[in-house]
Amino acid sequence: MKIFGFWLKLFGIIGFSLFHIAVFSQDELITNIPSRNTYSLDGQWQYIVDPYETGIYDYRHKELSQNDPQAYWNPDTAQNKSDRKEYGYSDKYVLKVPGDWNSQLPEFLYYEGTLWYKKSFDYHKSKNANRIFLYFGAVNYRADVYLNGSKLGIHIGGFTPFNFEVPDSLLKEKGNFLVIRVDNKRSAEGVPTLNTDWWNYGGITRSVKLIELPAAAIRDYFIQLKSKSETKGEVEGWVKLDSVISGDKLRIEIPALRINKIFPETGKIVAVHFMLPPFRPWSPENPVCYQVVISNGADRIEEKIGFRTIETRGREILLNGKPVFLRGVCIHEEIPQQGRRAFSPQDAMQLLGWARELGCNMVRLAHYPHDESMTRLADSLGIMVWSEIPVYWTIDFSSAAVLENAEKQLNEMITRDHNRASIMIWSVGNETPVSQTRTHFMKTLVDSAKIMDPTRLLTAALEVNLHANQQTRMVDDPLGEYLDLIAFNEYLGWYGGTPASCRTANWETKYNKPFFISETGAGALGGFHADSLTIWSEEYQEWYFREQVSMFKRMPAGFSGVSPWILADFRSPRRNNPVYQEGWNRKGLIDQQGGKKKAFFVLKQYYSEIILTPSTLR
Repeated sequence: MKIFGFWLKLFGIIGFSLFHIAVFSQDELITNIPSRNTYSLDGQWQYIVDPYETGIYDYRHKELSQNDPQAYWNPDTAQNKSDRKEYGYSDKYVLKVPGDWNSQLPEFLYYEGTLWYKKSFDYHKSKNANRIFLYFGAVNYRADVYLNGSKLGIHIGGFTPFNFEVPDSLLKEKGNFLVIRVDNKRSAEGVPTLNTDWWNYGGITRSVKLIELPAAAIRDYFIQLKSKSETKGEVEGWVKLDSVISGDKLRIEIPALRINKIFPETGKIVAVHFMLPPFRPWSPENPVCYQVVISNGADRIEEKIGFRTIETRGREILLNGKPVFLRGVCIHEEIPQQGRRAFSPQDAMQLLGWARELGCNMVRLAHYPHDESMTRLADSLGIMVWSEIPVYWTIDFSSAAVLENAEKQLNEMITRDHNRASIMIWSVGNETPVSQTRTHFMKTLVDSAKIMDPTRLLTAALEVNLHANQQTRMVDDPLGEYLDLIAFNEYLGWYGGTPASCRTANWETKYNKPFFISETGAGALGGFHADSLTIWSEEYQEWYFREQVSMFKRMPAGFSGVSPWILADFRSPRRNNPVYQEGWNRKGLIDQQGGKKKAFFVLKQYYSEIILTPSTLR
């Protein structure tokens, strides 16, 4: 029965993945890019800003044909002196990739629309039989990809990776030109939709690479400890191959643990199952990752993987079988000192370094999957991660197309990071309004995620109902029935009342599950000082957190952690107070210049006082 259940989950994963490949006409995601044979296309790209979308539509707003000489994906050089060209790429107009366009040029700060990128390159394959793929870490929001005038495909979604295979007939050794039409316009059918509370950074925001793979490449794999296993150290997973060569065998090695297992390649999906000898489990205190080598006759890749379990028992979260309290903070993928999208290992080190200084053992990556450098660094630093898709506020929960889009982004998020030890929680959304339609939509996402990855906790950040006595707040969202962790956002003393309202607030949840405060916070302009009753002052924010901490200390059983909003100030067009905001959300514990506000030290003190024992987690 256990074996049957495993294969059911395995085929569910495969079926889910293949379904979305067919719908969106793009290649299955290649994982573990750092271990592949790659060629970087990062650097300076030429661009054309195109608010009227002239590069794709004619003056009647009819789409141009593939070979139309006025289409911006075709060569921009005139063939003779009578050849009319009304567009062109030039080194006068360049942008850095990776990077958002909003922060690179002042005229693009608020720009939402179409911008065309062009990159010229040469490439010689190391082996003629190898296959070439074009890989993007992320493009916000829609990317139309053309190589040498031919369209490779479309990707929709601004925060997840994607790749397309490059046909041999299309790639040249000299003089290739790659054109990407990037459109970051918000739409009612988007995920996220029209209304958000963060900057809509447009552009090719993460790295672009060519990947060269053998024909029988190892496309993806899932090598994780089985959760709720009766036997410690039981590994259960799978390896996905692009093709199978007769007689080939798949080998998995973990040299430090003297693991050397061989599995017959009976198909493109190879189930793996073995026991680990005594090992050191990954934890924030001891973030051990073991070198894992996966190989067959054609391909060999390496990956550092930490082995640990995360599960719930009643109202407790258990890490490696022991209760854990999540000392967290929310993070936007933004570098405040420069007002730009974060994308590099150095950016990740700044953000996660601040979180470590605060005393965090966990971060909530809001409200979308962050760059892979964040989750890889979290593995090595020992920081647990909540990763989320941007099903945010009020999207169109009745739309089948929107659900497909959300499921696709969920698929890409989980596929990229399902071997990261630091990922403890997958989240399917934030502050979605309760309705039967919405709950069905969200439950569909939860069910899909549990099929794809049964080893991690599933949650969503919920809103809270205020009962008639104005003191008891009940977490009774019907979505909670399907979640592993009941997480909710609360802002007592900021959106109504003063921080003193925390003193009489009581919390309840109808579910016998651990609960978690996924957001709480108050705005303060860094460097503005006044008495504690003066809103926008650092003193008001400091008071807010002092009252919140006092409330945390008397929370009922089941309180399993908190991730205050937010680590650092970030840009938001919704925040328009001309004195205190000026287009910035000021709830950061760290200000726009990188300085720590007074509230930072209140939370740091609370985290330093927490004693992690099964009897008292606060």
